[in-house]
Amino acid sequence: MTRYTCCDELRRNAVAVHATLNGIDFLEVLDRDAPDGDLPGGSPRQRTLLLRLLKVPASALGVDNVRIEGGERVRDIRIEWVGMANAPPLNVTPAEQAFFTALPEADHVLLVRTNSDGDYSPYRLILQRAENDPRPPQNCDPRLAAIDFSFKVECPREFDCKPERLCDEPVAPGPDINYLAKDYASFRCLILDRISWLVPNWRERSTADLGVTLAELLAYTGDHLSYWQDAVATEAYLATARQRTSLRRHALLVDYALDEGSNARVWLQLILAEGVAQATISLSGMQFLSKQPLPARIAPDSREHRDALAAHPVVFEAMAPNGLLTPDATSQITLYAAHHKMNFYTWTDQRCCLPAGSTCATLRGHFDTLVVGQVLMFEEVMGPNTGLKGDADPAHRHALRLTNVQHSDGPDALVDPLNNTEITEIEWAVEDALPFPLCISAQTDDDHGGAFIEDVSVARGNIVLADHGLTIKQESLGAVPPARLNYPLDLSLNRCGKPVPEPLPPRYRPALSKRPLTQAATVSKVIRVAGRRETLRLRFDPEAPASLAFVWRKEDVWPSIALDSSFDSGAGILTEAWQPRRDLLNSDDEAPHFVVESEHDGSALLRFGDDHHGIRPESTTEFMAAYRIGNGLAGNVGAEALAHVVTNDTSLAGVRNPLAARGGSEPETAEQIRRRAPQAFRTQERAVTPEDYASRTQTYPGVQRAAATLRWTGSWHTQFVTVDRTGGEPLDEKFEQALVEHVEPYRMAGHDLEFNDPLYVSLEIDITVCVAGGYFRSDVRAALLQVLSNRDLPDGTRGVFHADGFSFGQTVYLSPIYAAARGVAGVESLEVTRFQRQGQNDMRYHSAGRMSLGRLEIPRLDNDPNFPEHGVLRLTLHGGK
Repeated sequence: MTRYTCCDELRRNAVAVHATLNGIDFLEVLDRDAPDGDLPGGSPRQRTLLLRLLKVPASALGVDNVRIEGGERVRDIRIEWVGMANAPPLNVTPAEQAFFTALPEADHVLLVRTNSDGDYSPYRLILQRAENDPRPPQNCDPRLAAIDFSFKVECPREFDCKPERLCDEPVAPGPDINYLAKDYASFRCLILDRISWLVPNWRERSTADLGVTLAELLAYTGDHLSYWQDAVATEAYLATARQRTSLRRHALLVDYALDEGSNARVWLQLILAEGVAQATISLSGMQFLSKQPLPARIAPDSREHRDALAAHPVVFEAMAPNGLLTPDATSQITLYAAHHKMNFYTWTDQRCCLPAGSTCATLRGHFDTLVVGQVLMFEEVMGPNTGLKGDADPAHRHALRLTNVQHSDGPDALVDPLNNTEITEIEWAVEDALPFPLCISAQTDDDHGGAFIEDVSVARGNIVLADHGLTIKQESLGAVPPARLNYPLDLSLNRCGKPVPEPLPPRYRPALSKRPLTQAATVSKVIRVAGRRETLRLRFDPEAPASLAFVWRKEDVWPSIALDSSFDSGAGILTEAWQPRRDLLNSDDEAPHFVVESEHDGSALLRFGDDHHGIRPESTTEFMAAYRIGNGLAGNVGAEALAHVVTNDTSLAGVRNPLAARGGSEPETAEQIRRRAPQAFRTQERAVTPEDYASRTQTYPGVQRAAATLRWTGSWHTQFVTVDRTGGEPLDEKFEQALVEHVEPYRMAGHDLEFNDPLYVSLEIDITVCVAGGYFRSDVRAALLQVLSNRDLPDGTRGVFHADGFSFGQTVYLSPIYAAARGVAGVESLEVTRFQRQGQNDMRYHSAGRMSLGRLEIPRLDNDPNFPEHGVLRLTLHGGK
């Protein structure tokens, strides 16, 4: 029989009022309401079915008239007995009998006792005529002769047990709409066609008709909405976004900070005016312009200054000597005319040079005004072969910061004891070591007389650091507009019955009028104040080597902008300084922070907080911005490109940049962002395993390689990081402290951190050499000691046992030693007779041709007679002269 799903009970009501037909009204499973006491066969709970009929049955119903179907785990439910509730069987307990007879309309209730309580699946109770006759009993309606039920109806469930009857309403056909309509013309045609279909008699097409006007107005609105939808859909995905702001926010979701580029920096030499021996000048606001047909010194805000800026020159501004973010009135520097040109002293020798890697020199003269921390510029001023200024190599220029100056010997000036010439000894850091040989004195070639010339290269002082960018001192960004009113659909009413609108926060995203905004690098420096460590953010470290002024991380580049607000509180004008941030996620609800969002064309908008992440500026608050413009590769000007200084100080005559500006970089392009941002989350910003600690340590400048070992030290785990410094330098206290600060943000909680030196393995090597005829043994020995040394060689190569040539666990092979020694002129043949760890007579390394080292071991052969325990090389030479 077909089973229908109906949403009414008309059939049940019709049978209920019929004279003779009967049927099932509903069924209840006796569970928690069952009377106390167990039957011999078990508890009656969930085994007693109360089948309520619409009428009193005309004839008695027995076990053969009831059948139960269904079930998953428990099937073939058997009926034990059947009876009416008003006359229950005799085998029930007194408590059950009292319960059944007390049921409402007990003569309508058929009791059915089963042998099992079933499972959780649905069952179906069917009234039949006889055991082998499935037809409904006499006078029983076929539609109401069966009912679905569950034995576990009273078990806890998460949904309503009421049966769901799905009677879907017929869906009316929608209008035929062309969803490809996306612009004004297609929308206008679509609307007019729809009107013609709804109102066939309307055929007006005149543009002056009111209906056509309304249709065109709707088409215009639809065009704008369509563009807005397309724009939202486009900017919603990293792969399709076009605006840089959208790309920036997508990248921020994976913790990727966009590279907005950086401005360039350059070392400048300030030139004092003729006759001025010494002058103290302020660098605050001092500008340097690229070369134009104007005087070397230009007064600020003068006609010449305005004409120069109108030509759009490359503008640099002086940086504070102390590295502060903003030069102020105290940013002063003392210049000396004697520092314009300082000659080197060669100790009466000729044809001298400072070799590559030099970290000290001697100046001719008593320069008591030279102090530690000043920057000097070494410059070749004439050609070594010709003696002509035009032949000087412009690549032979180098800036360095002094670390030691000696100009006095007690109360007297430091002099050469041979001829009493006053001298000054200077030293600089290894990081500023000369990258090339610098010629001091030479002999010209025969075409130029073959004469000896001095002062081929000189040292220049009065050096300052400047960076690309022009300051816009004060720019009004307007006032925050008043709050807007929103009229929602469910407006609340006031006492007068008028709707009460809800105030909405004002939209305030001011734009800077000039572009591009300067992105300047900074550096974090840790200092101690009253025994406490504090971190300062500076433009550069005034105590660090000069080469480090051009080294920074992308994370340390910040927009050069200062923002101040003023608000009239009624009791006075309140001013507040706002700070730029990369994002506002870590800003609290009262933090005066803002974010600069730049676009591809260099324009910049300012975004403020929402009173949850950063404070929202009050209405009528006025903002003033001071910022700098100038960024990217445009600042990487060549040497001698800057020729004008903007100042009112008449003691200055001009400026020059002996070295080219560098450090300027362009912002990331959209393609680069799409390629790099999805990979950002793969960068692990924590150290878990020993390999993580080693990898993080290796990212610090000056570390060639690192290896970490996890050890239990009695109360906690400690990560011991073994550091192999560049050049084999020892791990001193200052460098170790810098490593701790570098790795500490990545350290895992519960792990201690310690740094230590490598385990150096000193080598002992004996070589027997046969010198070819015509070569002096002493020359061959000197050449062999050079190529098998641990030093940098004059030709720019390294010795075989240079500290940077080996690292942890690296195997030492004999073949490179043979190859290097055979390359020396005059070596006819050679044999390594001893190859072992120093102090261990073990010939297995020699026979194998290699020496394997442990994980934390580094080979060393310094061949230094002062430290024989650092490795020994013995050469035995035969033959030659």
